[in-house]
Amino acid sequence: MSRPPLCPVVQQVRPVSAAPRLEPVELREAAHCLVVDADGRRIPFGALYRRQKAVVVFVRNFLCYTCKEYVEDLAKVPRSYLQEANVRLIVIGQSSYHHIKPFCSLTGYTHEMYVDPQREIYKMLGMRRGEGNDVSGNEVHFLHHDRNRMDHVPINSVLQMAGVKTVNFTNKPQIIDI
Repeated sequence: MSRPPLCPVVQQVRPVSAAPRLEPVELREAAHCLVVDADGRRIPFGALYRRQKAVVVFVRNFLCYTCKEYVEDLAKVPRSYLQEANVRLIVIGQSSYHHIKPFCSLTGYTHEMYVDPQREIYKMLGMRRGEGNDVSGNEVHFLHHDRNRMDHVPINSVLQMAGVKTVNFTNKPQIIDI
């Protein structure tokens, strides 16, 4: 008999229902670091999530095949789902901004994407080279450090935590039981 697949290891930083608390020192410091958009404009990282809840996904790099597949799946999240929940979906890579447009074209990703070319935010948030992370909201509600390149958090889990409708990632039509 086959064993059920193992779930990824996650760390719940703060239950969603708990009273607000100050954001971690690392996140406050990282908020001042600059990320770069596809046109080379520099933006403080904190500006991405200060005024609106955001799901921020840090990818290992744009050459990582599993990261490419993950971003291809993120591309399937309808903009209307995000707008309805008032949530931004943001991917941050560790590369030159020149790689953003080709990577978006390759993956079909149309939501926000930035890079941290000097890896300042990656370092401040405790990510080693080749390690990714998910952060949502103007406080950290959930934090996951991948143990390996296959340890990505299921997208629907992240969407649920952010209050966004989940997505049917199968190509099969959904059956409604009447």
